[in-house]
Amino acid sequence: MTVNPLAPAWLDHPADANALTPAVWPSSAERDADGRLVIAGVAATALAAEHGTPLYVVDEVDARSRAARIRSAFESAFERLGTTVGVYYAGKAFLSAAVARWMRDEGLRIDVCSGGELAVALAAGVEPAAIGFHGNNKSLAEIDRAVGIGVGALVLDSVVEIDRVAEAARRHGRTQAVRLRINSGVHASTHEYLATSREDQKFGIPIADAPDAVARIRAHDGLEFLGLHSHIGSQIFESSGFAEAARRLLALHAELSAAAPVPELNIGGGFGIAYTAADEVMPIETIADELARAVAGECDRLGIPVPRIAIEPGRSIIGPAGVTLYEVGTIKDVRVGDGADAAVRRYVSVDGGMSDNARPSLYGADYSVRLAGRVSAADAALVRIAGKHCESGDIVVQADYLPGDVTAGDLVAVPATGAYCWSLASNYNHLGRPAVVAVRDGAGRVIVRGEAIDDLLARDVDAAAPALTAPAPRSAAETTEKTA
Repeated sequence: MTVNPLAPAWLDHPADANALTPAVWPSSAERDADGRLVIAGVAATALAAEHGTPLYVVDEVDARSRAARIRSAFESAFERLGTTVGVYYAGKAFLSAAVARWMRDEGLRIDVCSGGELAVALAAGVEPAAIGFHGNNKSLAEIDRAVGIGVGALVLDSVVEIDRVAEAARRHGRTQAVRLRINSGVHASTHEYLATSREDQKFGIPIADAPDAVARIRAHDGLEFLGLHSHIGSQIFESSGFAEAARRLLALHAELSAAAPVPELNIGGGFGIAYTAADEVMPIETIADELARAVAGECDRLGIPVPRIAIEPGRSIIGPAGVTLYEVGTIKDVRVGDGADAAVRRYVSVDGGMSDNARPSLYGADYSVRLAGRVSAADAALVRIAGKHCESGDIVVQADYLPGDVTAGDLVAVPATGAYCWSLASNYNHLGRPAVVAVRDGAGRVIVRGEAIDDLLARDVDAAAPALTAPAPRSAAETTEKTA
């Protein structure tokens, strides 16, 4: 076996380039007797034939079971402390009416951060009291709509929002429950605990400014202060960052409780998932238990009761449940380096790209890939899965191994694409956003319709009607006359 020197250090050469790493795929993913990828009893080839590619596929049972597991883990951990937990599904990861209903069925509330996400949740039949509303720059119209329908909680992200929400509450004759987002100074990307509470970012307010802000909230009869909110980041594999943020907020919580009750502490979300075989994910039960111990210890030290807890997972629920299917188009072997140090990187281009998965381009995110329509005994070859957009950074999978006989027309699957793929999708180069198909019990159904060319042209005000229809073919005589 010769290892390609262009392979990153974390990527192991596989013994079998057809194997599916369980942590990366939906729990139902398997290969059938013909070697085809099957998800929830539905063959990927059948899905691609019916709906085309690119195609987002979501395992409904997998998503539901992850939601239920997270809720159970946190409820059990904090029940032992004598308190309750409210679990909000973070809709920004991926929100559709169907997904919102799944989450409500599993006992979760819905977290939204725009008027559009609020509209989807309401269209799904989610009761306003089960909705939390985030956002660092909520418009006056969004605030008015949220307060008017009676959302369960608004997260105040700045001091200026206090008066805006209070005015909307007065206008609608309501008492609006609010949380205050705090910038705790815990930096999740490296889990280093910064000494300052004034981190340079757009979200929340510094801890030092919180007492004055809470006093301002309490001065409004139309506002009910639920408690503090913290979100330290995303794709976090350990509990230590959450625990440290909770400790910092509990000190403030205790200070605020001296003046009036503070019933709740919201510690946000950001629990990580596996995108490649190299990612080691801590079980959610361990995270919940360790966080509960940290909260209990700090509350005991401060001499305060353990508050009600709220969390907001999104990626950890829907991310692993999703897979994107693509068809292979062109393949290029590119020689990198000179002489004895030269190596070949195989570029496998597919019919999607950064318009359906922006994360590799935005964040340098790593993904995995496997053949979905067959298996092969060919030697594993290092590949880079490229998109079809006019950007050199249009990469879907930076590095993985596929059988060396991968060819045009092959169907490939990229797992762990349930979160922040559809929700970040665009129409770059005028590609339509793909459909989303939910699969369960051997059947699939479209939950978000894909976009066709007519959908794109329908919004172009100056697109003339004749442009929607191909011109009639000219006769050979006309062609000769025109070109003479």
